[in-house]
Amino acid sequence: MDESATVAPGGFFALRTTAPPEGAHRPLARLYAGDTAPLTARIDAVAARHRTHERRVAASIAQLGLAARLWSIALGPAVLTGRVPDLRPGAVHWDPRLSTPDDLWLDTTDTLPATADRIRDIVQYGHLVPLAEAVHRDGPLADRLMWGNAGSALAGALSQLVDWSRTHRRPDAAARARALTAELFDHPDLRDTGAPHDTAFRRRSCCLYYRCPAGGLCGDCVFARS
Repeated sequence: MDESATVAPGGFFALRTTAPPEGAHRPLARLYAGDTAPLTARIDAVAARHRTHERRVAASIAQLGLAARLWSIALGPAVLTGRVPDLRPGAVHWDPRLSTPDDLWLDTTDTLPATADRIRDIVQYGHLVPLAEAVHRDGPLADRLMWGNAGSALAGALSQLVDWSRTHRRPDAAARARALTAELFDHPDLRDTGAPHDTAFRRRSCCLYYRCPAGGLCGDCVFARS
């Protein structure tokens, strides 16, 4: 996978910048507008991979994975370059057939000044809100759980950025990552998803992964044991 303009801290931060030869990617705008077939296929694939018959479990895992990708591809460049890619839903293309991390292709090189408000507009309002609505069209899943997934994904992106910053001796990047993430958590939808709002984040809801036959507890899980 091609990387964005930055040195990506990990696979969740990598972003295709050229069209894949397979041609199976579709803009997320189509999913948000009501074409839920790709999301249905993704949830089906997640259910089969984790051998779960509970659709809400597979839906939660799928939504969490995509939320993690969206936070990462915005926060990573914001921290390391001071710019954020123009991740409008019509420009971000997704192939639901592939495994985690979700395969994304951005068809524009436009960037914008990186502020917490800008990232919130792009990711939270531009993607996570309509993604939750798309998940609801597939089947019932609690909003509190999905916002918990969003908070967990944001904290996870921060943790990876802080680790990368430590390895590459970039305390400035770690400080900027912490500052941006703290501002992003300061919103009613995210503020109570878990605490503290840093790399020690522990969520107040559960993504349901423990209900998979081979599942367990995530590192930030609300539960102490399954």
